[in-house]
Amino acid sequence: MTSAILYSFRRCPYAIRARMAIAYAHIDHELREVSLRNKPQAMLDISPKGTTPVMQVFNGKDYMVLEESLDIMNWALQQRDPSGWLDLDDSQKAIAQQLIDTNDSTFKKSLDQYKYPNRFPDYPQEFYRQQGEAFLWVLESQLRKNHHFLICDRQTLADVAIFPFIRQFAYVDMDWFQSSVYEHLRKWLQWHEASHLFEIVMQKFPEWSPSP
Repeated sequence: MTSAILYSFRRCPYAIRARMAIAYAHIDHELREVSLRNKPQAMLDISPKGTTPVMQVFNGKDYMVLEESLDIMNWALQQRDPSGWLDLDDSQKAIAQQLIDTNDSTFKKSLDQYKYPNRFPDYPQEFYRQQGEAFLWVLESQLRKNHHFLICDRQTLADVAIFPFIRQFAYVDMDWFQSSVYEHLRKWLQWHEASHLFEIVMQKFPEWSPSP
């Protein structure tokens, strides 16, 4: 019987998407909410990089460690994928991969600069927002084409992998986002935020500490 431990930080977008995939796939696991200022040694022992999420999967006497959120998501979906998040044709898979790659690279960089402009004083905050908007336009175009979701007419891995980062971007200045031209993206964001799956994974848990 396989069991698992997930080290997570509630607000981290990488951890959010991992938790969503785990909850969707009904993976039995122990959630350990950690403080990034006081990282538990048990987590550092299996993943010295010290970032969340980290998943330790046990199978008998052996275990494996998944240190990247996308690896956790894909592992969870390989165990169980009831609505076919991974069920895409080759063309759709290529688009999904490109969107996720862009989200995790250039958009994440712009997001950090937009959210923390004091750390990046070379340009005003609006400049970094405009940099991020290049990706918002791509997503808006995809949603206009596919109606409600990014790849096709249903939720897939790409939607869940990208959603927490768009949410974080929107909340930097929600007044701006609500009045922006990204009508379909707003509806998509609202749909995910209102979902039962998101509600489940955003429950608050006390900081984990090892038993004395």
